Amino acid sequence: MTIIIALMILIPQRVLANPLDIIFGTEGDPAATVDTVKLFVILTVLSLAPSFLILTTSFTRIIVVLSFLRNAMGTQQSPPNQLLIGLALFLTFFIMQPIYTEVMETAVQPYLADEISQEEAFDLATDPLKEFMLNETREKDLALFLRASGSENVAEPMDLPLTVVVPAFAISELRLAFSIGFIVFIPFLVIDMVVASILMSMGMFMLPPVMISLPFKVLLFVLVDGWYLIVESLLKSFA
Repeated sequence: MTIIIALMILIPQRVLANPLDIIFGTEGDPAATVDTVKLFVILTVLSLAPSFLILTTSFTRIIVVLSFLRNAMGTQQSPPNQLLIGLALFLTFFIMQPIYTEVMETAVQPYLADEISQEEAFDLATDPLKEFMLNETREKDLALFLRASGSENVAEPMDLPLTVVVPAFAISELRLAFSIGFIVFIPFLVIDMVVASILMSMGMFMLPPVMISLPFKVLLFVLVDGWYLIVESLLKSFA
């Protein structure tokens, strides 16, 4: 969704209206040449779409927590990667929907209606995303990249460039995701320790504790309605 909005803003309206005229434009037409170059640059940027999705949305926190959950349960490849990624994507779209709606109303639609310029549309589109990322970013992480970039004298957080906000947001998300993952690990770790202690007291050293503890961990997760609790906690963490 981020890439679609960016493309709608960055692609000139003449390209959207008459794409064949750009490819087969009049020879020597400077405008057609510039638009063609822009089009190829934007198509190249599409290869970076996964990075934009991961680093500017809630996707990072969600997928890391879900990965920690699967590892804590010890279920190997169940749920499979495709299912976890699909769930993380739809949760991301659900969380980011108000932000993307604001971007469409304040930037994309006025730009398509020729009410604002391309530069103004890009600034208006990045402001909601930047505000979302700043709300989820620690000041310590922002200060790190501000010092590294040599631009510490910034009056307002919204004046920070995306080159500072995005990496700071990413490491803040990773820190919080690992903290949630640690909490998720604790109850399953307790079950593993209890099962291992029982097997050792019975002298069953050759029996892997994981084989015995796995059904109990799955049963515990089902009884407490684990998927509901995990998704609810993730949604509330962005409130």
